[in-house]
Amino acid sequence: MTKRKILVVAHAHRNDTVEAAVRVVDTLTRSGALAVMDAEDRADLSVLAPVLSDVAVLGVDVPIADVDLAIVLGGDGTILRAAELVREGTAPVLGINMGHVGFLAEIERDNMDAAVARAIAGDYDVEERLALSVKVRDARGEVVFESFALNEVTVEKDSPGRMIEVVLEIDRRPLSSFGADGVVIATPTGSTAYAFSAGGPVVWPTVQAITVVPISAHALFARPLVVGPEHAVALELQNSPGASGVVWCDGRRSYALPAGARVSVRRSPVPVRLARLHPAAFTDRLVRKFQLPVQGWRGPSGSMQTTSINIVKPNSEATR
Repeated sequence: MTKRKILVVAHAHRNDTVEAAVRVVDTLTRSGALAVMDAEDRADLSVLAPVLSDVAVLGVDVPIADVDLAIVLGGDGTILRAAELVREGTAPVLGINMGHVGFLAEIERDNMDAAVARAIAGDYDVEERLALSVKVRDARGEVVFESFALNEVTVEKDSPGRMIEVVLEIDRRPLSSFGADGVVIATPTGSTAYAFSAGGPVVWPTVQAITVVPISAHALFARPLVVGPEHAVALELQNSPGASGVVWCDGRRSYALPAGARVSVRRSPVPVRLARLHPAAFTDRLVRKFQLPVQGWRGPSGSMQTTSINIVKPNSEATR
């Protein structure tokens, strides 16, 4: 039987996460699996846990194509980083929530040992999430930046003192031009993140759609739009003196936009794959994340029900 190779991605600046990483790596090793880490992660974690200095390094000891699964210890931000690390392979991402209330994590840390055992056995389903492909062209039409996003692509102003002037295009046809602080182009996964904060709708993960949400736009027609995944969205920065901005992918990868730049966003042919140990209602995730009031719910039977949803108070540290 081929030894399973499992990538461990952890937030290196939390003591409880470092301890969890040591525990996961030890469990993987004792079970006959090979634990793998990104070189930067291994260097950071080894400062607090020297035992991790012997873990195999991704891209050096183990190519990404050979990794079977990524186990992520942290919040949504760490999961987004893991999705970036495994992008060139086929490994799904299994998120273990380390104290944050995130949408992407599959389980809480209290169930970590059982989750790792199932991960080693390959006992999980894989859920594919729509991802976005983004290209930036300069005023001459040359591609100067390419990336992907699981949550969102944002085009924003690069200085607090001025707006950016953009033209919004859908399927190569102009729709509207306006000044704004920016525009968020989000997947269903990202609809509860930046897009939601900017006034966009919550989109169920099973809905295949792309949401376009202007940020503080100065225009009559600047409401959020929802288009099908087959449609292409583009934003053009007006080619005027001093007009510049920045494009961000998942808040992690950025590129400075010169005047006249064009940002094209469409559905990526490569989805992001999430490992799921058990089915979970998205409704419950919404209730936990936003602490929504559900007291008094009677349920289909018509009798008073007590929800089993565990409401967790978010701490002060950001989850993404």
